Amino acid sequence: MLLLDDGLARRAAQNLGFTVWGTLKILLEAKSQGLTDRIAPSVERLQTSGMWISQDLRQRVLDLAGE
Repeated sequence: MLLLDDGLARRAAQNLGFTVWGTLKILLEAKSQGLTDRIAPSVERLQTSGMWISQDLRQRVLDLAGE
């Protein structure tokens, strides 16, 4: 498993057969395993620190998290 957010690196790893998780997937997994109650604050911090997340993706992730 590789943890990547860079689009080109993700595609290359997937083409080589690796399972690739990005930051948002890791946050969803943390919530599903009870390691955090909410991921919205973390998503907000990522965005304010410069990570680009589209509004559509942000909403889908928060919906999946039940937030």
